[in-house]
Amino acid sequence: MKNFLFVFFILMIFIKANAQSPADSATIKKSTLKTLTDEEYTALLNGSDLYHMSLAAELNHFPSPEKALKYKKELDLSPQQLTKFTAIVKELHRKILEMGLIIIRNERTLDSIFKYNRLDNGTLIFYANRYGLYQGELRNVILQSCLVTKNLLTPQQVRKIESLEKRN
Repeated sequence: MKNFLFVFFILMIFIKANAQSPADSATIKKSTLKTLTDEEYTALLNGSDLYHMSLAAELNHFPSPEKALKYKKELDLSPQQLTKFTAIVKELHRKILEMGLIIIRNERTLDSIFKYNRLDNGTLIFYANRYGLYQGELRNVILQSCLVTKNLLTPQQVRKIESLEKRN
């Protein structure tokens, strides 16, 4: 029964996060976890890159697919590029939302094992390491999307994005 309630709660969070209108996505939600700030909780639910995980790529001339789509007119993207970037951004957002819910669930578990004093060294190591794995998976998917983006753009288009973003 506890597992059912837990899955139901996570499902409700997911449905609520996906049902937000664009105006609501900027609204800070109250964190249900004392270990996550309201901003962190909201970012995880909305699929926002709170920690700027793409910077390693973007600062080294590997733009994000979101920026390629943002400047589609200025870049004069071909129909094939547009189709590919749309699919990449859709899958990237899906994966970021998925990982956000997993991170929240793991954080809830960590909080619970401490709250109810149900810890041992092995359990703590397991859940603490999982947190790092989830953060790593999230960062990997973001950086992979930047790698694919650079490969789909011409060098001129990459330079154009950078000039539009005014980053060097």
